[in-house]
Amino acid sequence: MSSASESGGRAQQMRAKAQELKDAAERATDPEERKRLQDKANRLTEESKRTGGKGPDGMGMNPL
Repeated sequence: MSSASESGGRAQQMRAKAQELKDAAERATDPEERKRLQDKANRLTEESKRTGGKGPDGMGMNPL
């Protein structure tokens, strides 16, 4: 497996985990827990973008 596909797979896993955290945040009844989950989801989403994987629209980060 190439390095690019490994990082793309990792980015996809991170996005999936971020979505799970966002869903959990929506269900959370405690405002502090909701904020903690949302913050963690946002951090994972940003990290997945930096990892260089494709976004949910299937487009890579490089516009060229």
